[in-house]
Amino acid sequence: MKKYDIIIAGAGASGVFMSYELTKEKNQAKILMIDKGAPLEKRVCPIKAGKTKNCIKCSPCHIMNGYGGAGTLSDGKYNITTQFGGDLHRYVGTDHAMELMEYVDSVLCAMGGSDAKLYSTANSDLKTRCLQNNLHLLEAKVRHLGTDRNVQILGKIFEYIKERIDTQFYTTIEDVAVMDDGTFHVLTDKGQFACDKLVLATGRSGSKWIAKICDELGIEQKKNRVDIGVRVELPAEVFKDITDAVYEGKIVYKTDRYNDMVRTFCMNPYGEVVSENTNGIVTVNGHSYADPNLHTENTNFALLVSNKFTEPFEDSNEYGESIARLSNMLGGGVLLQRFGDLVKGRRSSERRMEKCFTRQTLAATPGDLSLVIPKRQLDSIIEMIYALDKIAPGTANEDTLLYGVEVKFYNSKVHVDKNLQTKIPGLYALGDGSGVTHSLSQASASGVYVARILAKQYQ
Repeated sequence: MKKYDIIIAGAGASGVFMSYELTKEKNQAKILMIDKGAPLEKRVCPIKAGKTKNCIKCSPCHIMNGYGGAGTLSDGKYNITTQFGGDLHRYVGTDHAMELMEYVDSVLCAMGGSDAKLYSTANSDLKTRCLQNNLHLLEAKVRHLGTDRNVQILGKIFEYIKERIDTQFYTTIEDVAVMDDGTFHVLTDKGQFACDKLVLATGRSGSKWIAKICDELGIEQKKNRVDIGVRVELPAEVFKDITDAVYEGKIVYKTDRYNDMVRTFCMNPYGEVVSENTNGIVTVNGHSYADPNLHTENTNFALLVSNKFTEPFEDSNEYGESIARLSNMLGGGVLLQRFGDLVKGRRSSERRMEKCFTRQTLAATPGDLSLVIPKRQLDSIIEMIYALDKIAPGTANEDTLLYGVEVKFYNSKVHVDKNLQTKIPGLYALGDGSGVTHSLSQASASGVYVARILAKQYQ
């Protein structure tokens, strides 16, 4: 059994930046990073490669797993803010959280992201327009790398760390044991490893795994929320004024009917809609590219309704999964409906889609989202679309496309201290897998934060 000083479970954003910082900081630690997915160069989705039109549920999913995690093949948006994207500031302080995110941004720029534009959502005109229409624009600085540039940067980071950090891909951690001497034994399908420090950094795709490990080790977890919604796709001209000004406009609306919170999420100007496999369930997401040659004529973004539950129900992620399963059952994957058909109470058919002026960027099954998404959430989404139509006329057009379902899973929040260490000495939980962060910037920053703590212990 091979022994390491530090094992990082997960090569997502937090694991990548932890390995980067441990390479940069002076220390003698022997380090292993494990991920169940593929190395960067082999992360190719069959849909993107043109081998299939629909998700075939690869295991593991190349969109969700592998070096860089779920953020690798995303559109590479890093939101530098504490107003959304997680609660890292509650552990390390607001100023320090911002400093860490700024540092992450500087690394990205040094690795090839300096040409990527840095936007600010503190746009007074748009903020005023939103407030005048009962909408609220959250403030952040946004670095948009684009999927293409994002992959190149991650490749450079891997080249930087590969001689210093051992990496093991296509490897699943099956169990973790705490030994009497305080060390950890990590059992994988490729053998067993031992370490003094174990860092759980599995990202959002590892939500069930990290919950299982914490349950076995008696680590307290606080159940989180789940967001249910759709991916909206419309002509880019409709949102051009907004995306030109702020790129990622995080707009929040409180509905009149139910007092529910609805928000825009992951806006992709001139992007494409994609499907992804999360724990065997096909959901929808969106990407965009920095290269103008890869742009489409559409903009897409998610509209999500937040759902929090009280006793006796606890498993919020299971609720989201059950809705996604229903969509998969009815549509064989992702369902697609014109907004005009939805509000008129009729399903979108192949015949109606042939007459649609908005050209879809994802092959999906025309259908009826009202048979899948609960009435309360669907009513709130419709109300939000009409609210957005006031600041971006054309949002509520009949040919606006709605893909379903989009589910934003939140890992149970693992109980950690200010160092992101659990009650078990030497066991850390960080990134989106811990429930502490919900974004690329904050997850990356948490990796840097813990790396600096551990580096001092191995100088």
